[in-house]
Amino acid sequence: MHKQQPHVDIVIPNFNGVAFLDTCLRSIVRQTYSFFTIIVVDNGSVDNSLEFIRKQYPMVHLITWPENKGFSPAVNAGISAGNSPFIFLLNNDTELEVDCLEQLVKAATFQAEYDFFAAKMLSYHDRHILDGTGDGFLRGGVGYRLGTMENDDVLYSRPGRVFGACAGAALYRRELFDSIGLFDEDFFAYLEDVDFNVRANSRAKKCYYVPDARVFHMGSATTGSKINSFTVRLSTRNNLNLLVKNYPLALFFRFGLALLIYQFFWLVFVVKKKQFLAYVSGVAEFIGNLPLMLKKRKEVLAGGTLTTNELAAIMNAAERDVICSIMHRRQAQGKTNRLLSLYTRLFL
Repeated sequence: MHKQQPHVDIVIPNFNGVAFLDTCLRSIVRQTYSFFTIIVVDNGSVDNSLEFIRKQYPMVHLITWPENKGFSPAVNAGISAGNSPFIFLLNNDTELEVDCLEQLVKAATFQAEYDFFAAKMLSYHDRHILDGTGDGFLRGGVGYRLGTMENDDVLYSRPGRVFGACAGAALYRRELFDSIGLFDEDFFAYLEDVDFNVRANSRAKKCYYVPDARVFHMGSATTGSKINSFTVRLSTRNNLNLLVKNYPLALFFRFGLALLIYQFFWLVFVVKKKQFLAYVSGVAEFIGNLPLMLKKRKEVLAGGTLTTNELAAIMNAAERDVICSIMHRRQAQGKTNRLLSLYTRLFL
């Protein structure tokens, strides 16, 4: 490793991803930035992922488990296995632009006041369509990938602060994890990065969007369709976990109506998708986890450095970014934004 260049641990969780691994790993090997270690954490794959990696990419450091422990435990294990000053978390169903890692490290070098960095994610199959340009936040307790399903245009070519990053393609300073902890392993999968983003913001940590760092994402490659019983159950459970764990009591009062609106429309959505039983299972699991989340709540709130007013202001701004992104997409589709405009005027 050249002593003038910071080393990066690239952490990739994998579960039965042999169909995607060659595309992902080949794009890493071809990076213009070469000071990195690849760590793949395999969650009990039953395809030939392990054999493929050992044969085709022997330089990869493999961590193998006999069963699927989930996304959060996998990335945590990868983070803990390395010691580089930067960690690049990456989904296995991605392909990197040749200078992606170089652009992220450059941003981290020049933007020293920022703690983590979001890449520009685009559709693997239609590379003019955005998958996400950093994460916004809805006060109902979920994230939203800014720009998702929109055309890539000048609006999303401007670098700058965002609420957080999608953990499918983001660079983190190791000291950030040392400061606020790793991803919550009780989330298993879904919203673990949103929980992390909320925790980071509550402790005055900042995320920077790097539009020149391009990642092409296949999307939902591990779980199949985006909406199924698995995703609805975990999303429902983890949304409620996040609220109980991270929201000071004053935020429940301040955001009460926004919380109710979100929960109502989420319920309508899952009923429309015929996933009501999965929703009920998620609520039941949340109730079972409630004592654990209340215990974690004490630790999280005790570690916060922002006042409730400061955190509320950041969350309000993050939701405005989300609504602007949704309205921009709908306008391009020829749809009206009357309800969103009314919501903005009334509640933001």
